Amino acid sequence: MAESSKEEFIQLIKRFGAYLSVKMSNLVSISLLNADSRSIGAVAGLAVAIIFTWRLLRSPSPHQSRQPKRQAPNSSSSGASSHSNATLLPPGVCSTSEDSTAQNVIDEFFQPVKPTLGQVVRQKLSEGRKVTCRLLGVILEESSPEELQKQATVRSSVLDVLLEITKFCDLYLMERVMDDESERKVLTALEDAGVFTSGGLVKDKILFCSTENGRSSFVRQLEPDWHIDSNPEIVSQLARFIKYQLHISPVRPERTAANVFCSPSLEQFFRSV
Repeated sequence: MAESSKEEFIQLIKRFGAYLSVKMSNLVSISLLNADSRSIGAVAGLAVAIIFTWRLLRSPSPHQSRQPKRQAPNSSSSGASSHSNATLLPPGVCSTSEDSTAQNVIDEFFQPVKPTLGQVVRQKLSEGRKVTCRLLGVILEESSPEELQKQATVRSSVLDVLLEITKFCDLYLMERVMDDESERKVLTALEDAGVFTSGGLVKDKILFCSTENGRSSFVRQLEPDWHIDSNPEIVSQLARFIKYQLHISPVRPERTAANVFCSPSLEQFFRSV
């Protein structure tokens, strides 16, 4: 019984090695696109270990090298005949059930690696290095300057994405406000949410103006790779000047230009992969 289990294990390893040549190319390509250097090193180490094991087990075991003993036909029992046929299968030939089991194990092992949020952010922004983004309706729960006179609330669901952007992008946040007190409320809300603790975003990069045209002027002066806004008029005005734009709108609008993308929220845009 133990010898039979050993043979089954050896056969599974050999089938795994044969199948590896097909699957490894897909895994390596995914790893190179989505993994960091440690992950790539782990994949390389795994490949070396599997190849070494495959070479070690290539030689047939002593039990396999022996020719199976032929049994004389026994017409008295059909069950005995079936058993004899099973034992006469050549070494290395697996049943359909064993094929399926080995295939399932290999397929499960080679499932695609899910990219991290940081990798998705880089991919979605096409490696853009400068991003401008309005606050109302995107980063903040509030949707009008009048609401900011009462309070400012950072949307908790957007924080992870926002912090990932600041890790590799020069990010500027901007908004139209009615008074200095609104500015203070916004800065306090951002600080309490921990936006400034990562080191990628500083208070000097939070810009305020008194008109919508002022925000549009900020964007054109900064010349970002991406601008994120919830005002369709601003998005339309900037389409000729900015490489890419993301229009945040709960209702999917018509796409005004090829370089304008739409999403119900900032976090949903970066999580829809």
